[in-house]
Amino acid sequence: MDKVLPMLLLALGGVLVGGAWSLHRQGAPRSGVVIAGVLAVLATAGGVLYLLPGDAA
Repeated sequence: MDKVLPMLLLALGGVLVGGAWSLHRQGAPRSGVVIAGVLAVLATAGGVLYLLPGDAA
């Protein structure tokens, strides 16, 4: 499970980036694009942070 969760989070981030771009191209309201973008950033950041070593200090 330690290797699957970051991959799932990064994949989810990629799907959400694509969704945000698609919403933008279709002329969706800005709030929907921003929400999808923020969720993409959070998922990607979570995946990256999960991969960092725990005792970095």
